[in-house]
Amino acid sequence: MTENALERRAVLRALAALPLAGAAPAWARDAAEKAGLVAANVCLLTPETTEGPYYLDEALVRANITEGRPGVPLAVELQVVTADCLPIERARVDIWHCDAGGDYSGFARQGSDRARDTRGATFLRGTQFTDARGVARFETIFPGWYRGRTTHIHHMIWLGERTVLTSQLFFPEEVTEAVFATPAYSARAASRDTLNATDGIARRAGPAAVAAVGRRGDGLVAALVVGVDASG
Repeated sequence: MTENALERRAVLRALAALPLAGAAPAWARDAAEKAGLVAANVCLLTPETTEGPYYLDEALVRANITEGRPGVPLAVELQVVTADCLPIERARVDIWHCDAGGDYSGFARQGSDRARDTRGATFLRGTQFTDARGVARFETIFPGWYRGRTTHIHHMIWLGERTVLTSQLFFPEEVTEAVFATPAYSARAASRDTLNATDGIARRAGPAAVAAVGRRGDGLVAALVVGVDASG
């Protein structure tokens, strides 16, 4: 059996053991579905969080942002709505995150060891526009970690030329633990030092910033409803 086949088998074993993490009660899922929502988190304004040092506006309008980086496949669905759950069509959604080794593209002094240089690279960054249901979809990989932060994906929402939200998406810890047991992540010598409960940004963002995660094929799908103030 090839190395790739062995790695895929290890990933599938890990994912098969996962519960549908972040799942709401059945009544809440039913209500969300009837309302046309991708997840059952409440339609409230999503908390603003720090942009961080690694944002680049490179106009990379693309759904698949992987660029061949190894890791567990992850589909991301961000649904942009008003505080009263009305979908916003044609909102611009930017996302960016680190790879399985904890590195962002486009910057020097990367990762927990601050030793890698990824200037000129564009992996794991992209822009999409929401559809009639307010949903922007991306194909990527599950993010890794770097010292001092829990696992996360940055997102920025634009209405026209105006930025209306900069925030972050987080993952249920049981999902992260299962993913980090797979080959692309477990090869790292160090262990992560920060969980959702000990990350100040994740704590301030709260449970509404934790995605609902389920299995999809040989990977995962993470869905989050993002409430923005469209009145400005």
